[in-house]
Amino acid sequence: MSDSQVVIKLTSDEALVLSHWLERLQMTDLSRVVDDPAVWAPIHRIAGTLDKALPELFASDYDQRLEAARKRLRPEE
Repeated sequence: MSDSQVVIKLTSDEALVLSHWLERLQMTDLSRVVDDPAVWAPIHRIAGTLDKALPELFASDYDQRLEAARKRLRPEE
């Protein structure tokens, strides 16, 4: 087994939107979405890392920040 690591870089907007989605995912019946228990370890690690890196999660205007990030990330139509 290899000890190498993979580094993923995200913009602040990407991190905020992904963090919110992962939180929602973890609050659902995950067995319907994630059929392999081995996937949970990396999901929890990513979610935990994002939680520590995003002070915006605790901002009083979190909902507005999240919506603004979503708008910036959506492709223009």
